Amino acid sequence: MKHLHILGICGTFMGGLALLARAAGYRVTGSDEQVYPPMSTLLESQGIVIWPGHEAAYLKPPPDTVVVGNVMRRGHPAVEQVLNQGLRYTSGPQWLYENILADRWVLAVAGTHGKTTTASLLAWILEYAGLEPGFLIGGVPENFGVSARLGNSPFFVIEADEYDTAFFDKRSKCVHYRPRTLILNNLEYDHADIFPDLAAIEQQLHHLVRTVPSQGLIVCNRNDEALARVLAKGCWTPVKYFSQDQDKAASEGFAARLLRADGQQFALSIDGTPSGECQWSQYGRHNVANALAALAAAQHVGVPVAVALEALAQFRGVKRRMEVRGCVAGITVYDDFAHHPTAIALTLQALRARVGPTARIIAILEPRSNTMRMGIHQESLANSLAEADRVLIYTPPELGWDITPVIQRLGDKAQAKEDLEALVQHLLRLAQPGDHFLIMSNGGFGGLHQRVLNALAQSAAG
Repeated sequence: MKHLHILGICGTFMGGLALLARAAGYRVTGSDEQVYPPMSTLLESQGIVIWPGHEAAYLKPPPDTVVVGNVMRRGHPAVEQVLNQGLRYTSGPQWLYENILADRWVLAVAGTHGKTTTASLLAWILEYAGLEPGFLIGGVPENFGVSARLGNSPFFVIEADEYDTAFFDKRSKCVHYRPRTLILNNLEYDHADIFPDLAAIEQQLHHLVRTVPSQGLIVCNRNDEALARVLAKGCWTPVKYFSQDQDKAASEGFAARLLRADGQQFALSIDGTPSGECQWSQYGRHNVANALAALAAAQHVGVPVAVALEALAQFRGVKRRMEVRGCVAGITVYDDFAHHPTAIALTLQALRARVGPTARIIAILEPRSNTMRMGIHQESLANSLAEADRVLIYTPPELGWDITPVIQRLGDKAQAKEDLEALVQHLLRLAQPGDHFLIMSNGGFGGLHQRVLNALAQSAAG
């Protein structure tokens, strides 16, 4: 049995790759500096050994191949050991293509926002239609309970991230996957630690577009100017557009008309023809857009639209995407992955549409992403939080910029907290029955969700 060791195994992508390698018959081990649920518990449940840190001893005896995550840099002792000992190494995306994707019909989901949800929707539609797809998704779809599996058909759904591949390969990860069906959801500036500007990201997506065959399909957001520029650089593949533009009856592509303001019911039209309705558990205009993209991609592989709409009605969501972690004393605690101002605003708007205008929403944010820590989005952050009734922003010492102007723009409803326990105690003082605590972070946030639930329970018990 070949031994695969993964450096940086607990990231969503690398963790999913580990699950696929295990299912393909490899002995899989891995190491990481940051180990936290849900990925750590998921990997351990599948019999994958995870070690903390990146000790030299983990590479003795040498594994057959070392998969190097993009968090690893030159100068790191584990990387230097791999190079100095001449160990066989590769990147995650390269290993994935060569060993899993090369002979599959790849359906890739690219863009700044909504990749995880859209990929989860698409995988579930194919599953509901009996196609048994493989998938690798940057989250855990509730309908499957795992973030990755090999599947039993030619079809493989993958979340196509634009982040860089490895220290030795600075192309975006998505360029490796060679999809036959490609979804382009939207595009904004992000990953400021990798890309100098939006144009640089557009160039990477153009490289991705170049890999889609002329007999494939690109599903693209009609209303996104950056994506229009990407396609204008050159496109050799048919394009099917999707749009939520309710003021203009779309004569081409997939369009939705909301039947409920919260997005939980919408009417679908395809090329201007009414094509059915959907009533489902998800909410928010952004999720309706995600659904349209998934419907179009599923149609490309032969899933009837009526079957796909049935599947949407059975979709149960994705962990850490507006996931209800618990309800104590009438206070609901949510976990959401939002970390870009646009995603934060869309998440708050969706929650507001769900709970109504009078319910209090308390937004708790950890500005943890590299782009957030660099202060790139500080000018737009306050506006993105405007829908919340109260705002708490966690400001650890490594934040790297002064949060004060953001707090000032939000006025009396906002505070910054440098200590997690102080943040929990402040939430206890704020809490009222009927409140909605929306905790947003792209990391573990120090287990804040459970700490808040425990504190609420202790307070309620008196």
